[in-house]
Amino acid sequence: MDLGLTGRVAIVTGGTRGIGRAISVALNEAGYSVAANYGGNDEAANAFKGETGIPVYKFDVGDFDASTEAVAKISDDLGPVEILVNNAGITRDTTMHRMTFEQWKEVIDTNLSGVFNCSRAVIEGMRERSFGRIVNIGSINGQAGQYGQVNYAATKSGIHGFTKALAQEGAGKNITVNAIAPGYVDTDMVRAVPPEVLEKIIAGIPVGRLGKADDIARGVIFLTADNADFVTGSTLSINGGQHMY
Repeated sequence: MDLGLTGRVAIVTGGTRGIGRAISVALNEAGYSVAANYGGNDEAANAFKGETGIPVYKFDVGDFDASTEAVAKISDDLGPVEILVNNAGITRDTTMHRMTFEQWKEVIDTNLSGVFNCSRAVIEGMRERSFGRIVNIGSINGQAGQYGQVNYAATKSGIHGFTKALAQEGAGKNITVNAIAPGYVDTDMVRAVPPEVLEKIIAGIPVGRLGKADDIARGVIFLTADNADFVTGSTLSINGGQHMY
């Protein structure tokens, strides 16, 4: 089946590590011209660039002006941005009665404001060209909640609502906006969970394993295709059957 993949320009935020890396590589292999954003680890980003040949752009997605300037730079370097994958995310886990405002705000700024900032930077161009594909990476924990993650769960739940609202605005301009809600995926972030907790998590996944970053990347490839134009406002849950929402 022809998915209608083209050489369109795609930005992947948090695109050099974990799920973001897999998405960047998959889009690149599918023929897209990919710009991978990263926030801080220069050594890892440069290693990624050397291994994949994908250009990297350092900016804080939580900073509105920096995001706007970076999208303009990417457009100058690669061409108009027609695909945006909002993947960048951080955690600052603790229970509510111990959480500081800084721990709350850091997660909100990156995970939720970052989605607004980058989407705002590309949306006018997408509307002018009557084409756009935006994919927002949510989480199973935005659907079901998670102990010790009121900040993270709030941002991911917010992403799902953001997706549905923006999908309505973009539909008449051939701009689709969808979300993917990954379950527990075998990344550094998940492997940082205490072993006894991780064991219980895996026991609760019907397919009996953690997800792979490539599982999520395949969903992005489908949602960003030219002919995926009848899918918008949807959340694709990729979680091994752990949560059916």
